Amino acid sequence: QVQLVESGGGLVQAGGSLRLSCAASGHTFSSYAMGWFRQAPGKERDRIAAINWNGGSTDYAVSVKGRFTISRDNAKNTVYLQMNSLKPEDTAVYYCAAYLRFNYGFFKPNYWGQGTQVTVSS
Repeated sequence: QVQLVESGGGLVQAGGSLRLSCAASGHTFSSYAMGWFRQAPGKERDRIAAINWNGGSTDYAVSVKGRFTISRDNAKNTVYLQMNSLKPEDTAVYYCAAYLRFNYGFFKPNYWGQGTQVTVSS
């Protein structure tokens, strides 16, 4: 069993930045890939960033590429999402997720966090 707890969400003006954190427990963090997803009202939950077990491989959705950066600190069992140049369309609930495998690929995550709200005002 893996427990994931997100933090760092909030309200920010367009053009601003936020950093989300996700603390993991209950399994060997360094042995699995992680992802960040988001879900806006009335829309599906989509993956926006993913990182493999050692941080050597990352993947981004087109909508956030160049603005968001995913990273991980295996010593702290934490994955981060640095979000810069935020836009109103980035407003959503952001979820951290864990894949019980080294690489994220096109698989569905095995565990989810509870989500954290990010609101970008214009």
